[in-house]
Amino acid sequence: MAATPTRNSTLDAALEEAKRDYAARNPASAASHRAATAAMPGGNTRTVLFYDPFPLTFTRGQGARLWDLDGHEYVDLLGEFTAGVAGHSNPVIRRAIDVALDGGINLGGHNTYEPRLAAAVRSRFPSMELVRFTNSGTEANLLAISTALAATGRKRVMVFRGGYHGAVFVFAPGPNINAPFDFVLADYNDAEGTVAAIEAHAGSLAAVILEPMLGSGGCIPAEAGFLHALRQVTARYGIVLIFDEVMTSRLSPGGLQAVVGVSPDLTTLGKYVGGGMSFGAFGGRADLMARFDPRRADALPHAGTFNNNVLTMAAGIAALTEVYTPAAAVALNARGDALRARLNAVAERAGVAMQATGRGSMLAVHMMGGPIRSPADAAKGNAGARELFFFDMQRAGFWLARRGMMALSLPLGDADCAGFVAAVEDFVAARAPVLGQAELS
Repeated sequence: MAATPTRNSTLDAALEEAKRDYAARNPASAASHRAATAAMPGGNTRTVLFYDPFPLTFTRGQGARLWDLDGHEYVDLLGEFTAGVAGHSNPVIRRAIDVALDGGINLGGHNTYEPRLAAAVRSRFPSMELVRFTNSGTEANLLAISTALAATGRKRVMVFRGGYHGAVFVFAPGPNINAPFDFVLADYNDAEGTVAAIEAHAGSLAAVILEPMLGSGGCIPAEAGFLHALRQVTARYGIVLIFDEVMTSRLSPGGLQAVVGVSPDLTTLGKYVGGGMSFGAFGGRADLMARFDPRRADALPHAGTFNNNVLTMAAGIAALTEVYTPAAAVALNARGDALRARLNAVAERAGVAMQATGRGSMLAVHMMGGPIRSPADAAKGNAGARELFFFDMQRAGFWLARRGMMALSLPLGDADCAGFVAAVEDFVAARAPVLGQAELS
């Protein structure tokens, strides 16, 4: 359904009105959240899902649709923050899980699924000459960094301001509980400054880790010159270059690294590669990964009860080989590029301070004009207007992240995308007085 927000003279008034309307329409979700606070701090066990006045509680999903506790239906544009590329209850993945369940859940030994999934990963991502599995992207990044430290004998790790590599690798402003590595901070897309910082710390740097497009940081693509400069300088000093492709590996059949033409030393995966189940993986150069070969006397240990659990292994095989095939990846990312262009055309025609960034099937809406090359640039956007966009789109029947992020899934159709563009047009028309004018630069 189309958004029908009323005009308001000020942004604060518009946002307060939107929140009151939201609370009035979702009493069951409000009650569910109040009950949850008895057992969980703030009724929450996943910070990103909380927002004021209370978060929605969902009861089911099917294809590209979600339903909440109050009976509202939504077109799911978030795709579980990139993990849900196959949509909800994909029948191929569901059948694979059912077959695995019939054989037993926890076998306590090697199984026939893990080498098949490893081979599928190697086939899609050639830089991952050898691969090991984990239970999340956070864990994959933890192991990749630890591998670099062990291989180089150095102790420092370069990260980028505004970057995110999991629950214990958060480099945005505010309180964090990061893993106690010795981090060196640099600025995303600042090739000259980053190369200078690497050269200054070359003797102590074990690794440089980054997403080739920031995901949680605002769907901000890395510039080609920036990535190539990193590849050259890290190779020169024997520093391990790690691409966190937990999110971005979905942006082409071979990940974003294949598109930009830069091959890292280690790559981390997660999200959709496990078919929507809990999953992570790290892999790369054979000489680095061979350190985990248990046949070696000096092998590095890497345990984990659920590293090779049959449900994830089976779901991952189905996802990579039958569902998110190379052809499907190309088509979905073309759809995302087209949708982003349509959204930017809407904002441009209206002359409002709003734009969509990203690449392929990942995009984010920012309430600002002008170029966005880093999280510092994105932070200049109007946070209140972005939150208003979130509530208005939700009322119009579209689910996305509060921060404006979207990740398209395979079941989304042309009508879904057209409906969303229409809702954005309604939003821009009704809210233009509180959005501000776009910069002309």
